[in-house]
Amino acid sequence: MSKDEKALKRTVGILILTVSVFVTGFVGGRIFEGSSGGIFQRLKQQVTSSEDVDFDLFWEVWNSVKNGYVDEEKVDEDEMFYGSIKGMVDSLEDPATVFLDPDETDEFNMSNEGKYFEGIGAELGYDDGAVIIVSPLEGSPAKESGVRPGDVILKVDDHEVSSTDTVYDVVALIRGEAGTTVTLQVIHKGDFTPVDIEIERKEITVPSMNWELVGENEDIALIHLDRFTDSSYIEWTSNWNALVDEIVESGVDKVIVDVRGNPGGYFDAAVYAADDFLGDGKIVAQQRDRDGDLDVYKTSSGGKLLTQEVVVLVDAGSASASEILAGALQQNDRAELVGEDTYGKGTAQSVIDFTDGSSLHLTILQWLLPDGEGLTRDNPISPDVEVEYTSEDFVNGDDPRLDKAIEMLLD
Repeated sequence: MSKDEKALKRTVGILILTVSVFVTGFVGGRIFEGSSGGIFQRLKQQVTSSEDVDFDLFWEVWNSVKNGYVDEEKVDEDEMFYGSIKGMVDSLEDPATVFLDPDETDEFNMSNEGKYFEGIGAELGYDDGAVIIVSPLEGSPAKESGVRPGDVILKVDDHEVSSTDTVYDVVALIRGEAGTTVTLQVIHKGDFTPVDIEIERKEITVPSMNWELVGENEDIALIHLDRFTDSSYIEWTSNWNALVDEIVESGVDKVIVDVRGNPGGYFDAAVYAADDFLGDGKIVAQQRDRDGDLDVYKTSSGGKLLTQEVVVLVDAGSASASEILAGALQQNDRAELVGEDTYGKGTAQSVIDFTDGSSLHLTILQWLLPDGEGLTRDNPISPDVEVEYTSEDFVNGDDPRLDKAIEMLLD
């Protein structure tokens, strides 16, 4: 499959969420046309053919709530309708498979453009059922206010986060317009005492990638790869091509690829980037569907960074497509990884859009590394060189992981 052909695919794998906007979603439904008629009648006709489930119960409960609930003003058929779909999807217990109503879908689509948004600038995820800060964005209000990777969120303003709150619920509480404030109560990773952090939301511009020269002699190219999405796959690859060309023109022979806090994006973008580092015919990743069939993704000729020495920086915020790139370079003995275990998110979601504006992000594929191992929370990618990043490092603005990568390239 050529790079251009891959551009036509719309398979994304983002789990971690940017606080001010949604970055993953799920679709279901048609145009809402009324109470027990319209769409509900059509859906009833479709689902009553099930041999395993008696859907009469659903309609009995629907009508009981609609006609009998004591506070009639709280009976909102839109909420009931979309809520029932959300509940159905949530029964899969897959945090990456989700349903988004039309408003949430609009926010997801805006976030996929990825260049500008309003909020605190942090990525959220799950850790053993808790909602955590995976990574505050560089230069964001969240980071400037003292939010750290691994923070467990206990409260958002006066709302206590409970086990029933999803990442999406917490995102909805945190997001807001620039100039307004939100207070997060968190426990920093490794600490035991909660702290309150007040954050003023701001306008945030986040490029998907950039690079700079580092090292004592500024002879190492440091690629900050913050996500594998832009307004389109084509735009992302265009930006990547321009960045690689600049690095080649600089003449450096050492490269650090920083995917810390990178929540992922287009699977094909990770394959595309890996192609520049690996020789022809190398396995980058595999995809397995529900029937067990495998698609193997290999590099093609034409890579522009085949001779540079490479180190990749990873952390617990490296997820999805960023793990595909890191794993491909590690398992093909092309680069050493420095940092800590990655997030462990190895599934891909197909985005299904519906006519009412809602959307379904449905997990349809499992991603496998070149050796055939899957990526899960229990089986993330482990670095070749583990380097601790402490709260003291965060407060002091130190970066021991980057320092180690530079040291390794200069040895």
